[in-house]
Amino acid sequence: MTEATFKSETRANHPALMDAAAFRKASIQSFTKLAPRHLLRSPVMAVVMAGTLLSALIALFGRGSAAFAWTVTLILLLTVLFANFAEAVAEARGRGQAASLRNARRDLIARKLENDGEHPLPASQLHPGDLVIVSEGELIPADGEIERGIATINESAVTGESAPVLREAGTDRSGVIGGTKVLSDEIVVRVTAEPGHSFLDRMIALVEGANRQKTPNEIALTLLLAAMALTFLIVVATLPALAAFVGVQVDPLLLVALLVCLIPTTIGGLLPAIGIAGMNRALSANVLAKSGKAVEVAGDVDVLLLDKTGTITFGDRQATAFHPLAGIDTALLRDAALLSSLADPTPEGKSIVRLARDLKSAVTEPDHAHYLQFTAQTRMSGVDVDGRVIRKGAGDAIGAHVIALGGQVVPELAARIAQIARSGATPLVVAEGKHILGLVELSDVVKQGVKEKFARLRAMGVRTVMITGDNPLTAAAIAAEAGVDDYIAEARPEDKLARIRTEQAGGRLVAMVGDGTNDAPALAQADVGLAMNSGTQAAKEAGNMVDLDSDPAKLLAVVEVGKQQLITRGALTTFSLANDVSKYFAILPAIFAAAIPQMAVLNVMALSSPRNAVLAALIFNALIIPALIPLALRGVRFKPASAVSLLRRNMLVYGVGGVLLPFVGIKLIDLLLSAVTGA
Repeated sequence: MTEATFKSETRANHPALMDAAAFRKASIQSFTKLAPRHLLRSPVMAVVMAGTLLSALIALFGRGSAAFAWTVTLILLLTVLFANFAEAVAEARGRGQAASLRNARRDLIARKLENDGEHPLPASQLHPGDLVIVSEGELIPADGEIERGIATINESAVTGESAPVLREAGTDRSGVIGGTKVLSDEIVVRVTAEPGHSFLDRMIALVEGANRQKTPNEIALTLLLAAMALTFLIVVATLPALAAFVGVQVDPLLLVALLVCLIPTTIGGLLPAIGIAGMNRALSANVLAKSGKAVEVAGDVDVLLLDKTGTITFGDRQATAFHPLAGIDTALLRDAALLSSLADPTPEGKSIVRLARDLKSAVTEPDHAHYLQFTAQTRMSGVDVDGRVIRKGAGDAIGAHVIALGGQVVPELAARIAQIARSGATPLVVAEGKHILGLVELSDVVKQGVKEKFARLRAMGVRTVMITGDNPLTAAAIAAEAGVDDYIAEARPEDKLARIRTEQAGGRLVAMVGDGTNDAPALAQADVGLAMNSGTQAAKEAGNMVDLDSDPAKLLAVVEVGKQQLITRGALTTFSLANDVSKYFAILPAIFAAAIPQMAVLNVMALSSPRNAVLAALIFNALIIPALIPLALRGVRFKPASAVSLLRRNMLVYGVGGVLLPFVGIKLIDLLLSAVTGA
C-alpha cells in the first residue's frame, strides 16, 4: 500500500467554540440559509421571516414613520440570521471534527490477491469480497476483516488514540478500517465495503450533518412549535377586528412585533443547533452515533446490559494466592504450578509464574520437558518432566484426570472451590500424578470507580445488569463488589438477546455493548447498541453507535451524553416559553395604552415610550439567540438525579430565570434607547 502524503492528527476532545475562518463561513451561511426551502424546516423562523417581509412592505408603503418601520425590519431580519448562525456554528464544529478524519482518506494503491499473484490497483476499484495484502508500514486500502495473520495497527487518524492496537484473524478483533496503518507483520484483508461507503466516508457524512435526520423528540417539538405559531398567528390576525369593536385602531407594524414576541423564537432558532451539537458531543467522546435518534434514546435508557470482562473488570485474571489441600506443603504446590505454567502464554499463566517467583520459588526451566497447551476440550494445561505429570485447570477436568489415573478427589476440594468462587475469584486446580495438590486463586480486578458510576446511573433511574460466563457464585460476588443491580451467570450469546426482548416487552429501553459476530443480533435488537470499533464488521453494522476507542465502559458515558442532550433541549424550551411573558408586558401596553388607559398598568417596567418598548422587546428577542449558542453547543451541565429533581431544577433555573431575565434585559435596552434617541 502506497500513498503520496499521509498525516495523522489527534482530534481535539474539547474544541473551542470556533476560529475566525469558521466564524466567517458561518456568517455567510446565515444568509444562504435564508432560502425558503431551508426556512420552511423551522415553522417559527418562517413566521419571523414572513413578518420581516411584511414590515419591509409597511416601511415602503405605510403611512407611519419609515425609520421606525425599517428598524423593526432590520431587527426581525437579524433574529432570523442569528437563528441561522446558531445552526451554522454547530455544523461548522462538526466539519472541524471531520477534518482529521479526512486525513486518513487518501488515494491509495492496493495489492489485490488473485490466483496468479498480487496485482496493484487503486483502492477505489476494490469491491466487497476482494482480498488484499497489507505489510508493515503500509496503509489498509479499505474496510475489511482480517482473513489471515495478526498485526499491530495505528488507528490514530480515526480514534485520536496514539497507542497501537492488535488485530487478529478469526477473533472478535478482526475488523480493520481503511486509511489506518499497519505497524508490524503482514495481514490479508477481505474487503467488506463498496467504494464511497467505507466507515470513514459514513463518519464524515454523519459528522458534517449531511445525513442528519430530525430525531422523534425533535420532530414532536417542531410540530408543537408549529401549532403554537399557527395559534398565535390566528390570535394576532383577529386582534384588529376585536380592537375595532371597542373603537381602537391597531398599527399593523405593532401587530407584527406582537406576533414575533408571542411565538417561541428562542427555542425555534436553537433547535437545529441542539440536535447537531448532541451528535458532536458524542463524537468528542470518540463515539460515532449513526443518527441523532441513537443519542437521544441513550438518554431515555432504562436498562444497561454490560459484559463483565472489559467493562466491569479489567479482564486479565491474575494469580493472587496458592491454597494447598490438607497435608500438602505450600512450596510443593507453588513449584508444581510454576512448572506447569512456564510455557503458558496466557496472562493467567504468566501471573502464576510471577507470583511463584515473588514467593521465592527457585525452580528453573527444565531442559527436556513436554508442555501441554490449554484447549477448550481438555480445559487444562500442564507439563511432563522427569517422570512427573503435572496438570492445572478447571476443577471438574482435573478431577476427571486424577480419577483416570487411579486417584481420588477429596471432599475438601469442592469446599475450597466454592470458597474461592464466593470471593469473586476463579479457582484453578493443580494436580501431580493422581494426587491433587491444591488450588491457585485467580482474581479479575474490578475497575476503580465502576461502583460509583453505577451509583450515578442508579440515581438517574437506570438499572445495570452484568453478563458473565462465570459460575453463579463468582458472578454474585463480583456483582456485589461492582454494585450492579442484577446479573446473568453462565451466559451464552443467545441469553443476551432473550434478556433484551424480555426487558423491552416490559416497556423498557435497553442498551448493550458488543464486538463479536455473535453479538450482532442482540446489538440490532437493543434500543442502543454500542459496537466496538475493534470488533467484527457484522457487529459494527448491527449497532447504532460505534466506540472508536473500543472501550466497553464507554456505554456509561454514552448514557450521560444522551441525558445531557434531552436536558439541554428541555431547559432551553422552558426558558424560551418563560421569557415570552415579559414581552407581553412590553408590547401590549404599547399597542393599547393610548386608546385604553387602563392598559397602562401592564407597563410594570416603566418603559420610556411605546416605540422604545417595541424595539427593546424585539432587540432582546433577537440577542438572546446568539447569547445562548454556547449553552446549546456545550449542553446544560448534567448532574445525576431523579426525573422529579431534574424537573424541579429545570423550572427553577430556566423557568423562573426565563421570566425574570427579560424584564431586566428589556429595561436596560429601553434605557439605552432612551439615552440614544432622547425619547
